[in-house]
Amino acid sequence: MDILTQGVVGAIVSQSAAGKKELRSATIIGFCAGLLADVDGLIKSSQDPLYTLEFHRHFTHALIFIPVGGLIAATLLWFLFRNKLSFKKILLYATLGYATCGILDGFTTYGTHLFWPFTDERVAMRIIAIVDPLFTLTLIAAVLSAVRYSSNKIAMAGIAFAALYLSFGMMQRDRAEDTILKIAENRGHSLQRYEAKPTMGNLVLWRSIYETAGIFYIDAIRVGLFSDPVVYAGTHVKKFELEKDLPGLNRDDVLYNDIKRFTYFSDGYVAFHPQRPFVLGDIRYSLLPDDVRPIWGIEFNPHEEDKHVSFNTYRELDADTLDIFKAMLLGRVINKSESSDRLSHPSGGDAQQ
Repeated sequence: MDILTQGVVGAIVSQSAAGKKELRSATIIGFCAGLLADVDGLIKSSQDPLYTLEFHRHFTHALIFIPVGGLIAATLLWFLFRNKLSFKKILLYATLGYATCGILDGFTTYGTHLFWPFTDERVAMRIIAIVDPLFTLTLIAAVLSAVRYSSNKIAMAGIAFAALYLSFGMMQRDRAEDTILKIAENRGHSLQRYEAKPTMGNLVLWRSIYETAGIFYIDAIRVGLFSDPVVYAGTHVKKFELEKDLPGLNRDDVLYNDIKRFTYFSDGYVAFHPQRPFVLGDIRYSLLPDDVRPIWGIEFNPHEEDKHVSFNTYRELDADTLDIFKAMLLGRVINKSESSDRLSHPSGGDAQQ
């Protein structure tokens, strides 16, 4: 999640264990501890742009690291709270706050090493977006109210809301993925793998991606609260395969290993950018849920085998893109110059691309 939400969730969990006299201190301790795990984002290399990806959401987010992270946070915060709380209490609130970071990230879409070092599998439940204003603002209101009224019961109510909201996200994800199965059946495709991801800031509009016969198909799915899903048919792109698409690279080359690393980070959802030569993108993420253009990727020269790739972002958000996103979110008809097969339609017209 975004850094603000990480701190807020850490604060509210720490509040829930605090009495009236300690609630303000627990709030600050939990908030600060909830941010600490993201210090892994500072692990970088000036020579290797992908180095930071290796450690992002890695060991500092692992469940086994929670006691260590809590101890580090408590030690740092002891200098501020030593005159108010015992170290034991500081450690309790810091550990509770720290424990939320990796778990919360596991609910999102990118992937978190929750079970390191026992497995390299990255947990990504895909039930909430990285930024979700409704989720965050509601919890902020609960945190501030708990402080205002010195009541950990309000904090517990906020935690209950978070649990219900995440459960709702799981239900919405399952509805979106059921729709993916129907889309593929409609097209006569046999699925190799598929997943749905919430788009930025909501649990209504989802990005659908599935693989069949070396092709990724990408669509947008609006999962309304009280209506049937609406599909905005998207596009497709060939899956990148290193050995086939760049057969001249040697396994010992820097470039070869960089591409392998990026493919791992992207869970294999990699394809060439349709508008930028020699840019491989993580096509799980795009500004529009039915668009194949990624928001980040690696750029390289295939003739410079011993040079590291560059890691770039492509987030050129214009007014037209924003209007299309809003229209999809509201379930309106999309009139684009390039239309595609129509799989379903909202009331009043066809949803199409």
